[in-house]
Amino acid sequence: MPRVQTAGGRAARRTARRLSAAAALLILSVLLAEAVTPTMPLSQVKPGMKGRGRSVFQGKAIEEFDVEVLGILENVQPKRNVIVARLRGRGLESTGVISGMSGSPVFIDGKIIGAVAFSFSFQKEAIAGITPIEEMLAIGAAPEMPRPPAAPAAIREGASHEEISREFLQALAERSAARPRTAMSLAPLELPLFFGGFGAGGFERAREFFGPLGFRAVRSGSSPQVPLAPAPAAPVLKEGDAVGIQLVGGDLDVSAVGTVTYVDGNKVLAFGHPAYNLGSVDYAMTRADIITVMPSLESSFKMATTGAVIGRFSQDRTAGAAGEIGIMPKLIPLNITLRTGPAVQKEYKLKLVADKFMTPALVNLSVSTLVTSEERSLGDISLDFDADVYLDKGGLSVHLEDLFSGSYDNPPVSLSSLLAAVVHFLMNNEFRDIGIFRIDLNVRALEETRLASLEKVLLDKYEVSPGEAIQLKVFYRSQTQESLMEEVTILAPALPAGSEFHVLVGDAATMQAVERAQYRIQEYVPRSLDQLVRLLSNLRKNSRIYFRIMASKPGLFIKGEEMPNLPPTLKSMFASGRASGAGPTEITRSTLAEYQIPIPFMFKGGASIPVRIRK
Repeated sequence: MPRVQTAGGRAARRTARRLSAAAALLILSVLLAEAVTPTMPLSQVKPGMKGRGRSVFQGKAIEEFDVEVLGILENVQPKRNVIVARLRGRGLESTGVISGMSGSPVFIDGKIIGAVAFSFSFQKEAIAGITPIEEMLAIGAAPEMPRPPAAPAAIREGASHEEISREFLQALAERSAARPRTAMSLAPLELPLFFGGFGAGGFERAREFFGPLGFRAVRSGSSPQVPLAPAPAAPVLKEGDAVGIQLVGGDLDVSAVGTVTYVDGNKVLAFGHPAYNLGSVDYAMTRADIITVMPSLESSFKMATTGAVIGRFSQDRTAGAAGEIGIMPKLIPLNITLRTGPAVQKEYKLKLVADKFMTPALVNLSVSTLVTSEERSLGDISLDFDADVYLDKGGLSVHLEDLFSGSYDNPPVSLSSLLAAVVHFLMNNEFRDIGIFRIDLNVRALEETRLASLEKVLLDKYEVSPGEAIQLKVFYRSQTQESLMEEVTILAPALPAGSEFHVLVGDAATMQAVERAQYRIQEYVPRSLDQLVRLLSNLRKNSRIYFRIMASKPGLFIKGEEMPNLPPTLKSMFASGRASGAGPTEITRSTLAEYQIPIPFMFKGGASIPVRIRK
């Protein structure tokens, strides 16, 4: 007999299906909730409690060690607490708390109480400080806010490549002020920072910079060069896994290694203390393999290598780092071509983290390391180079070209710090939030010095009519006593009969000294991003002879520009504070024309030649 379906029966079946689907979703949500490791608040942690910690001591295997809570240190920093505990097992009795254990999760009754993050130096027992888990969970809730730039870019008017390079090195040394750490204070565990591909000199420079900032610099091999990993379908990190922050990847490798504390889906917490405490960041997150534990009387550490980039750390805070698996960082390509002969050329490709503070330091470190590793670090050397720094917005770029020559490692250090200074000025500009899209650097190296000094300047005439051509011969001598000459033609300015002007011939430093005396200012702050880009692209070069025609014409110097022969009304208007925004400088001599010619030497010297307008 055929079945008869009533309307009421169909409705009942639809209701049953809805209930089944709802039940399935409820079960799934319960299973997902159970997949997230439960936590124990600090208020429930008591002295005498015992638990287990997790970390990797070799390879990828997560192993456990014993933990006994000794007490709670409250308010060690404002609103910050530390759980003090004794660690045992896995050789910790002899190694002490190990650098690289930062972030190792500690469990009591199956619940995470926090991450191993602090220790004492030269301790006889493995006594550790543990960052409470609720303080770490607050990191993930912090909004990603762009960091403000550093102080406005103040550049000396007419600054040279050599001066910008020197000042950046001084600023870099000041920023790496040492963190105080003594045997009597509880301090964050040092993160082992591994340098792959670095020679002895490059590593020593890196150690001097990163060491005072709380890292244990370790010279190691480079990690295998692998592309960014595709977004994983499931979490690839577990609590207790080794995890890395890769600052430089490619033909060089700079990576810090710690431990994963907490995983919630694709979200990860690690370290239990800051890397740099820079707030919102964009660090590359990698897997890490532990080769072995290196025991040390001062501080034992894990020797490790890092793998493919699997995500990004977006927060670097007091209580640790937070990131996401599968969300890739925005890295900056740095492409370097080094020519050491007609047919000898090497190419290096690097990827740098994008950060207002870190990127300039990493550019400085990477360039100096690669150039000094390929060229001799002692003896005479000349580096002829050109570079382009491309911005990620507006189609803007800065072009650099020059020559550094000298002995020891001075030319490579000058080159690397110049490029780093330009990157710093661009990334920390106060006008627009921009990043670096790509950096290309071409270097031609010679194992000789290319220095030259001015001998004399001769003119074919010293009394001229306005607009008349003047032939200048500039004689200079190289360091090998080779006599050289450059010839240039300039035009006499349109000045009254009987008046006098001066032709200045000199190097970058000579022209800068003239400008400082003329404008009576030391620094100039650009008014826009476009102006900053032009200023950086037009920095005075070592390999140029500069010519400047000057005469007694009063005017104003305002916002980086000369305004000679202003009518009194305009002069009063520009001199007012409301119009200028910055105090103008009255000048008695004005620049009427400027020229420059390139030469294949670092040029030094200066001269001033008076010329009279014919009556």
